[in-house]
Amino acid sequence: MENSSVYRNHPTIKNILLLDSEGKRIAVKYFSDDWPTNSARSAFEKSLFNKTQKTNAQSEAEIVTFDNNIVIYKFVQDLHFFVTGGDNENELILVSVLQGFLDAVSLLLRFCGQNNVEKIEALENLDLILLCLDEITDGGMILETDGSIIAGKVVTHTMEEGMPLAEQTISQALATAHEHLMKSLLR
Repeated sequence: MENSSVYRNHPTIKNILLLDSEGKRIAVKYFSDDWPTNSARSAFEKSLFNKTQKTNAQSEAEIVTFDNNIVIYKFVQDLHFFVTGGDNENELILVSVLQGFLDAVSLLLRFCGQNNVEKIEALENLDLILLCLDEITDGGMILETDGSIIAGKVVTHTMEEGMPLAEQTISQALATAHEHLMKSLLR
């Protein structure tokens, strides 16, 4: 699914990757035909992980050019977050996508009672992380980069799907807080 003319003037991304500290997949989403097969995608992930694993991308996001792509990445605990864009994409926009994804995942895991953003918590809440990916992009076109808005939309989806009552209370509180925040920002 190569970027069509509709997306030419709109920033797009080629993939979003969430890998563990060994380079294994936790959640990935591809939006480009640059990696047409699962084995090509796995090879890209392994090569990218090997290139970036020795860097210190814990305090700030790092930028690297890799296989004619711009890759923005950041490590949190034992999770490695990556966003890949074409070599002509704006790095600041790619950084905002990465930060929005990281913030949304952090918020959602915290609201699910997890204190840390770690692999085990990410795997236990994989459905929420996959929903985050869907809220951030549509076919590679960037829809949202604000982590709190992304998390709010994910919470709304899970409430509609019939969460247990105890979890709905937290979700409803988050949704209400999100609504109040949005109203205050729009004033």
